[in-house]
Amino acid sequence: MSVHLKPEEIEAESFRIIDSEAGEHGWPGDSWQIVRRMIHTSADFDYARTVVISATAIDAACEAFKAGRGVVTDTNMALAGINKMNLAKFGAPLACHVADAAVAAEAKERGGTRSIMAMRKATATAGNGIFVIGNAPTALFELLRQVREEGLRPDLIVGLPVGFVGAAESKEELLTVATQYGIPFITNRGRKGGSNVAAAVLNALLILAAERTAP
Repeated sequence: MSVHLKPEEIEAESFRIIDSEAGEHGWPGDSWQIVRRMIHTSADFDYARTVVISATAIDAACEAFKAGRGVVTDTNMALAGINKMNLAKFGAPLACHVADAAVAAEAKERGGTRSIMAMRKATATAGNGIFVIGNAPTALFELLRQVREEGLRPDLIVGLPVGFVGAAESKEELLTVATQYGIPFITNRGRKGGSNVAAAVLNALLILAAERTAP
């Protein structure tokens, strides 16, 4: 490989390789753009068979971006991975509260996790509609609790917690609860996930939204 390739040329070649090696995956065009970026950021072809994208997820995301709905992540790593320039085109705010001093203090006082308290702060903030969770199952469980018990209706949940304790279970609950209450979602089955993969999903959605709003 030439070290003189431009970043966009490297990305294009990466996508060519992914398309070639993925074979007959069965994903329709827009959905494949999302799954392909998940594979691109992780080099893991398992996502081609484990991802679940609800029927309304892509349309709901595009509408939420156009409406300037706020995007909230569960980690600063996911926040760092989101393309700020593409998000700014829609005027949508971006936040992560897990490192907020007040959130840490409340978590200590209540004996809960910062991820739970950060999610409560995010849902209490008017205008937030897109929740991107790539690390903490507790954040996803809390979000789903609010859907069931408090009438929360997010525009979109990207639920991709990673790990061995609660990650797979939280995503199975997302599948159940989101389907029951008609919440658009993108997730995968199993332990895999991560902040980088969650950010890749949002970046793919931003590209799709920009394409749909282009003159």
